[in-house]
Amino acid sequence: MNIPLKFRPDGTFTIVQFTDLHVGGGKEEEDARTLALTERIIDAEQPDLIVYSGDMLYGREVEQPIAALRRIAAVPERRQVPFAVIFGNHDAESSATREQLLEGIAAYRLSLSQSGPMDIHGIGNYSLTVKSSADSSDAALLYLFDSGDMAPASVGGYAWIHPDQVDWYRRESLRYRQQNNGSLPGLAFFHIPIPEFKEAWEAGQASGIRHEAVCCPRLNSGLFTAMVESGDVMGAFAGHDHDNDYAGVLHGIRLGYGRVTGYGGYGALRRGARVIRLFEGQPRFRTWIRLDDGSVAGYEHGE
Repeated sequence: MNIPLKFRPDGTFTIVQFTDLHVGGGKEEEDARTLALTERIIDAEQPDLIVYSGDMLYGREVEQPIAALRRIAAVPERRQVPFAVIFGNHDAESSATREQLLEGIAAYRLSLSQSGPMDIHGIGNYSLTVKSSADSSDAALLYLFDSGDMAPASVGGYAWIHPDQVDWYRRESLRYRQQNNGSLPGLAFFHIPIPEFKEAWEAGQASGIRHEAVCCPRLNSGLFTAMVESGDVMGAFAGHDHDNDYAGVLHGIRLGYGRVTGYGGYGALRRGARVIRLFEGQPRFRTWIRLDDGSVAGYEHGE
């Protein structure tokens, strides 16, 4: 649906990132807790947009993947909050492809999810604009990427965001710069962290939790370089690693994990969600983590 995202009259725009819900694996009690948690966080934060950043579904064990995804999407639909979906490495492991999953939620009025260009890798590479509070002009950008699933056996490990996706981002960024006579502040979302997440931690400029290795691709396809050169992305957010939630700055871009949301997957961290607040006309944002007991994690990042 073409639902305009817009800064509020007070100049703020708030995003809740839910990641790694892992619904549909036959653990009904955990699924019910996960969906109830998303409802409580929506109620607490009153977001303007929800981003589901991959692994909404448990994996191969999901018997009815489209129904499971619809169950997730029904929560923001009931709460009247626009939402955007990107896929992780587990979502299409069962009987539905990425295309079929997107088609399965196409009827939801508040879904902003798109399949994106068909001539590049992935399903779900798309951009969204946030309009000014005063008029219909663009005021901020959101880039969403399909980070794939597994790399070829000859390489091993997880997939990388392909060069044709990086080229698509460069073209989108240039188009927005030309339309708006300069760069607008932007954020990026993908499921599998890019290699620079590891570098951001090792540089000592990160805060938060790192309780497992950064499960990034073994190859670096240049997305981060493109974001630095294009100059519009202020922050990029991933999921995938359930026991990490840290964020750190590298070459002027804040790289942050979401907080694992689903009770059905692995990991010892308290479940929750990352919250990101943009400020109209300012190249900065604040971000924090809302936990399942209603509290906010003891570290906050702001620019």
